[in-house]
Amino acid sequence: MTDSALFRPLTWADNSLNNRMVLAPMTRGRAGSDRIPNKIMGDHYVQRADAGLIITEATAISKEGIGWVDSPGIYTDKMVDGWRSMVDRVHEVDGKIVLQLWHTGRASHSDFHDGALPLSASAIAIQGDEIHTPKGKKAYEVPKAMSYDDIQRTVNDYKKAAVNAKAAGFDGIEVHAANGYLINQFLDSRSNQRDDKYGGSLENRYRFLHEILDAVFDVWPAENVGVRLSPNGVFNDMGADDFRETFTYVAQQLNKRKLGYLHVMDGLAFGFHERGEPMSLAEFRALYDGLLIGNCGYTKADAEQRINDGDADMIAFGRPWITNPDLPTRFKHDYPLAAFDDPSTWYGGSEEGYTDFPTYREKTGKDAMTSLT
Repeated sequence: MTDSALFRPLTWADNSLNNRMVLAPMTRGRAGSDRIPNKIMGDHYVQRADAGLIITEATAISKEGIGWVDSPGIYTDKMVDGWRSMVDRVHEVDGKIVLQLWHTGRASHSDFHDGALPLSASAIAIQGDEIHTPKGKKAYEVPKAMSYDDIQRTVNDYKKAAVNAKAAGFDGIEVHAANGYLINQFLDSRSNQRDDKYGGSLENRYRFLHEILDAVFDVWPAENVGVRLSPNGVFNDMGADDFRETFTYVAQQLNKRKLGYLHVMDGLAFGFHERGEPMSLAEFRALYDGLLIGNCGYTKADAEQRINDGDADMIAFGRPWITNPDLPTRFKHDYPLAAFDDPSTWYGGSEEGYTDFPTYREKTGKDAMTSLT
């Protein structure tokens, strides 16, 4: 058996995890126009259920939260049923899976909302990019700055999504506060120009996330709830000069909440805003006492180093797991990885580029599993 740090036992929320590898949340657009999780999505997660922990693709908490073509939701009974079928299949093969809760905020378009503008902290549009809508690729719009009633309704939508996630049988939930989506828009001092209690100071910009956590903690124990942050990310026009001050404060506040984990995109493979030296996992470890997950661009060696150094407890992998459905087996035995640099088939409605990648054993014809005990 390997002595890799990635395969040391770990307990999370009273669950014994088989390894320290996390399947990163990756939006793949397979739910269809009805946004109901389906069989091929279940096939995808079952193929990767030997992860220590699966974090699902980002999942809209409400119609207002939508901003991606054919992404799944968690706000109707049929969606709950679709997820339940999938979660049952993952559990049958001893997998552990949490649902990532998502509101895209200004990273959306009126084409998704029957002509209504998307919502955000302030009426400031995303610059320098375009969005794929049901009617084609278009420029981002100036969003509607959320009123107090909009904020309270959205907090309640997070709570209802948490209720639905529990009904679907998930092992926990992750609150997506990263990658320039709605919560991140409140945290960032460039996208948040409010002059009320949700803007200005660090405390005020954090308030929205704090209230969301209060709401979901009414449904789930804190140990079953994770939060994702992207302090270094530029995606969706993020990044402010005070980013280090902001995310230091956020990490300190989250440490008080006794979360199940903090999921930090410290790696720069998803883009870097270049507004100072990037924040590292070691910085977050000094601020956060609980289970810490690193993410973005990690190799096996990098992941092992971060765990051995004590900077992380788990590491999330994304792109390598797309084309290597048996990634833990390949890492455990040092089998070569299939290339993961061609995303041309990764998005769409079919099995192609989603569930049709072979395992090492299938590709080589070798019984690569015989030494696993």
